Amino acid sequence: MQRAEALMEIIHERGKRGLPLERLYRHLFNPELYLRAYGKIYRNDGSMTPGSTTETVDGMSLKKIQVIIDALRHERYRWTPVRRVYIEKKGSPGKRRPLGLPSWSDKLLQEVIRSLLEAYYEPQFSNRSHGFRPGKGRHTALTEVSESWRSMTWFIEGDISQCFDRLDHGVLHSTLAENIHDNRFLRLIEGLLQAGYLEEWRYHETLSGAPQGGVLSPLLSNIYLDRLDKYVETTLLPVFNQGARRKPYLPYMRIHKASWKLEKKGQREEAKQLRRQLQKLPSHDPNDPGFRRLHYVRYADDWLLGFSGTRREAEYIKEMVGKFLRNRLKLELSEKKTLITHGRSQAARFLGYEIVVHHNDAKHDRNGHRSINGQIGLKVPMDVVRDKRKTYMRRGKPAAMLTRAHDSDFRIVTRYQAEFRGIAEYYQLAYNRHRLGLLRWVMERSMTKTLGHKNKVSVNKVWNRYRATWQTPAGPRRGLQVTVGRGNGKRPLVARWGGISLARRTTRVILKDNLPEIWRKRPAELIDRLMSGRCELCQSRTDVEVHHVRRLKDLLSKTQAEQPDWAQQMASRHRKTLIVCRDCHDGIHNGSSTGQASSNVVLESRVR
Repeated sequence: MQRAEALMEIIHERGKRGLPLERLYRHLFNPELYLRAYGKIYRNDGSMTPGSTTETVDGMSLKKIQVIIDALRHERYRWTPVRRVYIEKKGSPGKRRPLGLPSWSDKLLQEVIRSLLEAYYEPQFSNRSHGFRPGKGRHTALTEVSESWRSMTWFIEGDISQCFDRLDHGVLHSTLAENIHDNRFLRLIEGLLQAGYLEEWRYHETLSGAPQGGVLSPLLSNIYLDRLDKYVETTLLPVFNQGARRKPYLPYMRIHKASWKLEKKGQREEAKQLRRQLQKLPSHDPNDPGFRRLHYVRYADDWLLGFSGTRREAEYIKEMVGKFLRNRLKLELSEKKTLITHGRSQAARFLGYEIVVHHNDAKHDRNGHRSINGQIGLKVPMDVVRDKRKTYMRRGKPAAMLTRAHDSDFRIVTRYQAEFRGIAEYYQLAYNRHRLGLLRWVMERSMTKTLGHKNKVSVNKVWNRYRATWQTPAGPRRGLQVTVGRGNGKRPLVARWGGISLARRTTRVILKDNLPEIWRKRPAELIDRLMSGRCELCQSRTDVEVHHVRRLKDLLSKTQAEQPDWAQQMASRHRKTLIVCRDCHDGIHNGSSTGQASSNVVLESRVR
């Protein structure tokens, strides 16, 4: 059996060279792939949430992996229907979207398939695609727009109506079959797509779409929409990118020549007046019929086209994309959300930012050139700021959040700081990022009122109690600071409000998907502990599996006298996992103080 790293390298190389994949199904028999998948997804929040069955990550073992492999080897593996729940749709209060909860075995197998397909398809994907890809994200897509696009006249904001719910299974099958020549593997994917879902414990078929909440769904969507990327790159971009540069603008050239002649004659005041007129004119013809530029970027099902040309041509481009989606991908553009926006007079919306084209005759660089003209600017939408403020306001004023008053002071400050940091960091590319200062003030007032309500003191006394100054890379900053001592020589826990700069980030965004060093070691450590085959409670070597807890803080919050032996061991190691034998695992779930089953049960199991 090949090592997982060597196998991924071979598949990646075939993808880079555009060679098809054959006999891919047999690689699903490699146990090392399942161990790698387990090490990657076991810490996800949903791993402890059951799907349509009671199975979760708790109880993971090598035996469970072997059961999955045996079922695949004899083509007896059957995907279970996902349990569908509804969650609130972000950015649309009152609206909900469906979310599927697969069973743990299905999640594990999906992660194995995802790792194989990603190794193959990643080098083939377009560089203009930024969604659900390693090293790419929303900020890399926005950075491409702001740095690579220039002098755009029109923006075409694309929105595919219910994209992930309407992915055609036949189109997806044919797309996969172009490069994967393995019918067993394709049948396995087809079974996943048609597994159905349970809503209020009633079964429903899935005739289209990718399984919501599935580990594999984002990659399948990228494979599906890669056809759109290829169409734009091979058909539209070559047609609508013409000319090396714009022709000189004749009125500008006439005035420029006249000012030069006046300057040569010594009439400097008259020449200066003509040069002022030049500042109000473009040096190159903005309506040059021989010059066209078209740019494209996509994040998941949101895409944006920037076009330098006429309105009629922009409408034609929109129509062409709509026809391709309808005829080739069986998808429809949302007419309400697919807009054509004039860049210099209106703002386009993409990934939560407003995108504008700068034009200001008064702006000059050091050499006197109007360098800002034609540059793309990213802005924080003010309606987003207003909506965020409403969360912390009552009757038009900042108010205490009574739902948080039962939390500790440390928790309250930590939560407010985390919420503001998330908003400020997301809009780090906006040149009007300073507009978040009003939101910061509203959140600060709401936080101090919440602390005052909890401690029955005034806002001034809250500041007197927690006011502090600390050093940051940008210099000293003032704010609120709550310190919680831990004793035993440990450093105290510190929660701070403030110190987040609202200056625009001008350096290029580098997305780092790699986990910190300590978290990279933990999956490997967990796999080694599982592979050792030894129970960490009774030291037996029979049928070991992994016991998982959802939150470590539930163990740390109890005193040592209240904790059973197994909980003390997990708390002392600061681990949410414990390798135990089957009998000890039953003892943990049955409420045994040590975690071990009674001696009669152990003896009976050994006799069996």
